[in-house]
Amino acid sequence: MYLYHFYDIRTGPFKSLTRLSAEDAKSVIEKIKVERPDSQCAQRHDKYVEYRHNCEAILRREFAKKGGVMEISSPHYMVVEYSPWLYTWFEKPAYIRIPIEEFDLKTVSFTYGDSMPTFSDKVNDGKEYRKKLYTYDEILNVIAKYGLPQDWNDDGANGPERYIEAHIWSDKIIKKYI
Repeated sequence: MYLYHFYDIRTGPFKSLTRLSAEDAKSVIEKIKVERPDSQCAQRHDKYVEYRHNCEAILRREFAKKGGVMEISSPHYMVVEYSPWLYTWFEKPAYIRIPIEEFDLKTVSFTYGDSMPTFSDKVNDGKEYRKKLYTYDEILNVIAKYGLPQDWNDDGANGPERYIEAHIWSDKIIKKYI
């Protein structure tokens, strides 16, 4: 299994709005809206960072319940295997691919789909993987049952899950790729 991180070449990999102050994050989003209007990031609403902070609080709480190790307060985001849709998010796209074996799996959590809709009160379709965070062994079982979302829902026609999101709660391996 490989984990992928997609980014715009001009910005570089593993940049996180939630590691910035609210004012700085807002400034970055406004700059993206002007300089890269066709990117997915330029479509984010004014409350995006606030919503992302709330989601990360849920991820931290749920990962702690499972005994996860969080060396950093805001995770690095990756996805399981290649996502054609995520590649289109950027005007000048690039990606980094890292084998899962490089990571200490105690520092990696997963959601089946993006964590924002996974934990959103607006998504209530009864699917068993909603409102759940998984460890590596647990996500393998979910993949065995449902497959990779990008294989059956890359266009989003069947719900919000288009990829499996991985949350890397450590800088150790990430630093090697920056």
